[in-house]
Amino acid sequence: MSYRAAAMPPARSRTIRFLAVAVVLALIPVGWFTTRMVAGAAVPPAPPGLQLVFSDDFTGPANSAVNGQNWIFDLGHGYPGGAVNWGTGEIENMTNSTANVFQDGQGHLAIKPIKDAAGNWTSARIETKRTDFAAPVGGKLRIEASLQQPNVSGAAATGYWPAFWTMGADARNNGAANWPGIGEWDVMESINGRDSYFQTLHCGVAPGGPCNEFTGLGSGEKPCSGCGTGFHTYAVEYDRSRTPETLKWFFDGQNTFTLSSDKLDATAWNNATHHGMLIILNVAMGGSFPAAFGGGAPTASTRSGVPMLVDYVAVFASGAGDGANPPPATTAPTSRPTAAPPTTPPARPTGQPTGRPGNPPNGQQTGTVAPGRPAGHGGGHPRPSRTRGASRPPV
Repeated sequence: MSYRAAAMPPARSRTIRFLAVAVVLALIPVGWFTTRMVAGAAVPPAPPGLQLVFSDDFTGPANSAVNGQNWIFDLGHGYPGGAVNWGTGEIENMTNSTANVFQDGQGHLAIKPIKDAAGNWTSARIETKRTDFAAPVGGKLRIEASLQQPNVSGAAATGYWPAFWTMGADARNNGAANWPGIGEWDVMESINGRDSYFQTLHCGVAPGGPCNEFTGLGSGEKPCSGCGTGFHTYAVEYDRSRTPETLKWFFDGQNTFTLSSDKLDATAWNNATHHGMLIILNVAMGGSFPAAFGGGAPTASTRSGVPMLVDYVAVFASGAGDGANPPPATTAPTSRPTAAPPTTPPARPTGQPTGRPGNPPNGQQTGTVAPGRPAGHGGGHPRPSRTRGASRPPV
């Protein structure tokens, strides 16, 4: 065989090699190949009329910290002076440890909740250092990410609550005491390993108000078969180039939910949209939102260590207006803030996370720590949002 192969004419040899490769590729499951192609995707080109103003495609070495020029950490169980357990009832302690938040060396950010031998959960929550992502007057803003929800389901997923969302820039100045008026755009959140996602706007006042807080105005539960086994793109686009203005949410390029400014009073809409936003990625454990769907706090069956993977985060805006300006100087402290010790929160509707104080495990990162501010998430079902404002009563 070796002699015949060596003597074979070059053209014929190339043909046989090509056919061999084709056979091998044909044997690879289509779903796996497609997933790998999507997972390896770079930040996409800007949509027509927009330009890229921020991106991170997480190409650092395996087990490396996130880029400190782009991200800061939320630590413990809440913002200093803010609501306990992030105002949502979640039970994890948010850390900046590379055990909980790291680049995996394959082009992804991983946020991994972990249960220790004593039964305590840690996880991570990061937000952009920039708070100036805004649609210029007469223009557009698009915020998107490609991510894979934690690949866990059934009893093993009880309490899992991954999310990709934004809040108004003022949240950073006062612990989000002015939530929900400053606006919260939930681009993706999912609970309990369900094959689904939720997309929501929070605004106005709570409880009640124009956005029906603490629930928010949302898409309701959208089916998402395979969201835990493959990467999908989630986006929100704010359009100020038309009247009425609109907020549109997307899943894999398809418009899934739309709100227009004429559905709210002008003050509520403007306060929720006419300013810069910051972006948040986190995986909470437990809380009122998972509880509303038969979950709640993690149980003995909940599996530890299943991450949310993020392929990229990108922000696009039209023109060189507000969303394209360099980030303002940050006053974020460089040491970890001390959160109030956790207490048992009063009963509340469905949908919010919690953290707890304590030192992060080995692998602590040295990036900037976020100052006090809130967190929040809503959905299309009765449940509170993830906000963490000092003035916001527990739900």
